[in-house]
Amino acid sequence: MSAIFLKIEEPRAQAVRGWALWALGFRPFYLLAALQAALIVPLWALEFSGLLPAPALGSSVRHAHEMVFGYCLAVIVGFLFTAGRSWSGQPTPTAKPLMALAALWLLARVLVLTPWVWASLAANVALPWLAAWGLWRTLRAGHNRRNYFFVGLLAAMGVASGVVHLSQLGRLQLPGGFGLPLALDIVLFMIAVMAGRVVPMFSNNGVPGLKARRDDKTEQAALGSVLLLLALDALGLTGWPAALACGLALAAHGRRWWLWQPWGTLRKPLVWVLHAAYFWLLIHLVLRGGAELGWLPAGPATHALTVGTIGMITLGMITRTALGHTGRPLRAGVIETSAYVAMLLAALVRVFVPLLLPQALLASVQLSALLWSLAFWLYLWRYTPMLLRPHLDGQPG
Repeated sequence: MSAIFLKIEEPRAQAVRGWALWALGFRPFYLLAALQAALIVPLWALEFSGLLPAPALGSSVRHAHEMVFGYCLAVIVGFLFTAGRSWSGQPTPTAKPLMALAALWLLARVLVLTPWVWASLAANVALPWLAAWGLWRTLRAGHNRRNYFFVGLLAAMGVASGVVHLSQLGRLQLPGGFGLPLALDIVLFMIAVMAGRVVPMFSNNGVPGLKARRDDKTEQAALGSVLLLLALDALGLTGWPAALACGLALAAHGRRWWLWQPWGTLRKPLVWVLHAAYFWLLIHLVLRGGAELGWLPAGPATHALTVGTIGMITLGMITRTALGHTGRPLRAGVIETSAYVAMLLAALVRVFVPLLLPQALLASVQLSALLWSLAFWLYLWRYTPMLLRPHLDGQPG
């Protein structure tokens, strides 16, 4: 199937040559995100196995920090800079400003590995704040107030990153939900918002005859439940209040997912990957509720969210938006489908093996890391040429 796509694309690709890495935000940031994801998770697995020493911030904290403020933030910035131009009709940072932001992201990744914790703090806080500034200027110029809240969420991620660093330095004592849990809640809220906007549309466009739909009350309940979890985490309220909030969220997001008719998407990998990612959110809520009540360990719930929901939905979005914004057919070939399956298996192994066989935790971490890394190496193999070259029709962006 991939050979078919190459045959379709080659004649058009030859008509437009050049270098387009800095033409729009998704290009450098999707590449950086995929490259970091492919490299850092296997390295962390080696640290977890005791085969590598833990660098600055401590191994587990650094791993979580880099997945949220490195990988996730890169995907978010790339997506918002690309979507922001469509929302507002105004340009987002390109060329030298985009180069500067990408360089700052790289600098922040390097500094996390060094003893220079104050410099790392400054770089990791500055990146989302500068991205927020760039997005705000675009939205303001286009009078697109509807999406101003994304500016605030980017700024909040900068605060959360600073809290993580200050907490590790012993300079700040705040409720346990601040820092990494708060940042994960922010990422989850962004996913919930964008999924509600695009999954029904992508599903209906990609699957003829499908009738995925939205319901206003369900949408409000789904987004409100995520904000409730965020507030509880920020206040450090765990136990039965958080378990109850998980139950409410499960009901709202479960109905939302059902309205999208996921059973009709199984023949379209570019669509089912988004539905599968959202189903992992339901699994996360069940497992987190059990963990809050002391029935289950917390790790599987966290990884159902990070590997299952975030891993699958970001992989699905960086393939779909890259195809669309480079002028290629919106179809997933063998390489994309293999990457989706690898990510799905990575989530299954990381979440359920430790639950069912706690003594196999180390093996599950190692195998899941390999599968996760494979998914992103496949992405890089297929998409690096696309992201470096201009749009096939010579259009800007």
